[in-house]
Amino acid sequence: MKKRNIAIRYLVLLMLIATLWACGSTSKQTSPGEYFDDSVITTKVKSLLAADDFLKSFQIGVKTYKGNVQLNGFVGSQKAVDKAGEIAGSVKGVKSVKNDLIVK
Repeated sequence: MKKRNIAIRYLVLLMLIATLWACGSTSKQTSPGEYFDDSVITTKVKSLLAADDFLKSFQIGVKTYKGNVQLNGFVGSQKAVDKAGEIAGSVKGVKSVKNDLIVK
């Protein structure tokens, strides 16, 4: 009877460990908190770009993944590229900015 109870306890412990391990976030997945943080960063960057008188006439796409912001689209000058990158980098929570804006 004691061996059976010990075996059941080990089985329950192994199931608990396997469950916790399976729920862990990997580098390819984002947790709900990370996804929410990324959407907040994206919204802040978009609103700051839209509020800027110099940049509001351009359509600049913003994507965020794990705090890394990517800017894409077409702008009229290198000054616009630089300014958009500075604005994106100024938002709290941004780890890096990949500026893929193209001057047309």
